[in-house]
Amino acid sequence: MQPGIAKAQILIESLPYIKKFYNKTVVIKYGGHAMVDEALKKNFALDIVLMKYIGLNPVVVHGGGPQINAVLKRMGITSRYVDGMRVTDGETMDVVEMVLVGKINKEIVGLINYHGGKAVGLSGRDGDLIQARKRTMVKGQGKDTPPEIIDLGRVGEVTRVNPAVLETLDARGFIPVIAPVGVG
Repeated sequence: MQPGIAKAQILIESLPYIKKFYNKTVVIKYGGHAMVDEALKKNFALDIVLMKYIGLNPVVVHGGGPQINAVLKRMGITSRYVDGMRVTDGETMDVVEMVLVGKINKEIVGLINYHGGKAVGLSGRDGDLIQARKRTMVKGQGKDTPPEIIDLGRVGEVTRVNPAVLETLDARGFIPVIAPVGVG
């Protein structure tokens, strides 16, 4: 099938979804592992711009685990994990915030803008966008075993999102790109 015909077919097949989600906010989680390939990054940015052009309101929330790990390694900081969750002390949190907010967020915003979107980079701290509470993990709870509560440090779970920030940006046609660092 010719490329133009294939693209038209994809759009035709997408019409029911475009109709269903028109003018709706769609949150897209963009994981750090998907950011390691240049072609994938370009296609992601193009997809986000397309979503905005066809009437959806995309909100990108990104990760950055591999990128954080690389910087921690270069700095000689060793991470400890419990069941796949990074235990995050103050020093590690500084690096996490630096990488997520200062590097990855700006790269994603730049890519989306380069491909015709109007993206704005935010941290969950901006405008108290993401409220969070400290997260702990419970392990080893059984019939005869008392639970072990594990402190994950500066790891949190979202308790509230301030929609006013997102609504303000959406009203002006912007695509929010959010680094998941919260307040709380």
